[in-house]
Amino acid sequence: MKHRTGIRLLARARTPGVRLLIPNLITIMALCCGLTGIRFAIQDQWGLAVGAIVVAAILDGFDGQVARLIKGQSRFGAELDSFSDFVCFGVAPAMVLFLWTAHDARGLGWACALFFAICAALRLARFNLTIDNPPMFASRFFIGASAPAAACIGLLPLILNLETDRSAFANPVAVSLWMVLIGLFMVSSIPTYALKGWKLPVILVVGLVATGVLGAPWMTLAGCILIYLATIPLSFLSYRKLTAAVLKGTDVSPPAADKPGERIA
Repeated sequence: MKHRTGIRLLARARTPGVRLLIPNLITIMALCCGLTGIRFAIQDQWGLAVGAIVVAAILDGFDGQVARLIKGQSRFGAELDSFSDFVCFGVAPAMVLFLWTAHDARGLGWACALFFAICAALRLARFNLTIDNPPMFASRFFIGASAPAAACIGLLPLILNLETDRSAFANPVAVSLWMVLIGLFMVSSIPTYALKGWKLPVILVVGLVATGVLGAPWMTLAGCILIYLATIPLSFLSYRKLTAAVLKGTDVSPPAADKPGERIA
């Protein structure tokens, strides 16, 4: 009897409606995490606020993978993902940083928080325009920092403060200007590595990070962010090399573009 029930459930999971529903539910879970991060910030629970946004970033990476695995890609899912990304990685980090320390910079802090959120919206809008006509090497590189990466980088001062408890990382003006810098990074044309093109290394790294987070969460997160920043010059040089090879007629074929639902903006 249980065997037949399992077969029926599996058959239902293969129907188009369920296939479309599952990745969208993961996206909504990510959205809930981003909003919960803002709630934790209002309650001065900074560690939980950062954790909620990091969980949202992890879920954001899963929804596209799940959609591809069960063939549940849809344009609706891609649009929902964009709205979720704006809240989780644009509004939530800006609000957390503002409530944490940038509010002491008064109008400057609020203006910088708005700037960060607006840059996230612009970055996502630009990404959406390229879904049907992706740029060269779209599955190897992002143009500018992806929204989840930018959110984590933006939270770096708070993460370092949680690890070291040094007030220098909580300087209101410095944190405000940091938000502006990361906002500009989001909308820049700097190529950055796309993790979706490195499946096996990513799996190994995720395992190592998960192990590190259990023992030293803030040091592990800070280390991952700093390593990501260190790869930017490498990604820039790699992108230029591949582009030059294409212009010279060398056979360097760009990987196939992502389908709607297979995205990390």
